[in-house]
Amino acid sequence: MKDLYKQTLRIALTVIIVVVAVMLGHLLWVRYMDSPWTRDGRVRADVVNIASDVSGLVTEVVVRDNQFVKKGDLLFRIDAERYHHAVEEAEAKLEQRKITLALKRGQSTRRAMLDDQVISREDREDSDLISLAAKADLDQAHAELGHARLNLKRTEVRAPVDGWVSNLLVRPGDYAQAGQPKLALIDQKSYWVYGYFEEHKLPLIHVNDAAEIRMLGTDVVLRGHVESMARGITDRDNPTDVRLLANVNPSFNWVRLAQRVPVRIHIDEIPEGVVLVAGMTCSVIIHPAAKTAKPLPPA
Repeated sequence: MKDLYKQTLRIALTVIIVVVAVMLGHLLWVRYMDSPWTRDGRVRADVVNIASDVSGLVTEVVVRDNQFVKKGDLLFRIDAERYHHAVEEAEAKLEQRKITLALKRGQSTRRAMLDDQVISREDREDSDLISLAAKADLDQAHAELGHARLNLKRTEVRAPVDGWVSNLLVRPGDYAQAGQPKLALIDQKSYWVYGYFEEHKLPLIHVNDAAEIRMLGTDVVLRGHVESMARGITDRDNPTDVRLLANVNPSFNWVRLAQRVPVRIHIDEIPEGVVLVAGMTCSVIIHPAAKTAKPLPPA
């Protein structure tokens, strides 16, 4: 009887252990496969490519690589001598056009007071039109002076946003081409996270759902929410050839892996002392909002 009791106890314990193991395995499977979370998250930030609006020799670089700058801070200067000359030339041209306009208006006024027997009506009308043309030339000179002053102002390249200087490639003596980036500026207020979720988990994710961001290798946990979801990714098995025809792969792998779709996570707040770097790896856990109960149908 005692041996039977021990045997029954061993069988019961074995069954309990197996049941618990199956339940834990099921929970882990659901957690890993069906819960909206991913270890493939990346910290992203808006990067502003800084380029000069005018061309010329770089005379001074006042920032260092990875330096923090405020919006409007000077980054580097371009030789402004020829742009000063352009402003002086435009100012002289403007004065010349003012004198020409005064001369043409005086001639038009004097001819308007003459009798038709002294000057023809056609000459009088031509004089008025010449005066209007001189006024248009003056307006053009005003515009050219404004353009020259703008170019002179743009010889000083300033930061458009608060952020960190990155990949500083400009040195004094370099020749800066207009529109050619010389450094990158990482916007301080633009950090966000891209979580790459498997496609079968997307139905569990909705805009404004709470998100938990765990930085890799640290105890830092950030809070955020789902901001948006990508609506298209590249189909690697169906590229387009040079004639815009579908280049369909004739063979496919037996094991089809789920595609990963980017989900944009807005970071609600960055705690003081936490340093975020664009490109950092993190895990993203989505906490879906509780669904509201449907109202009962009327009796």
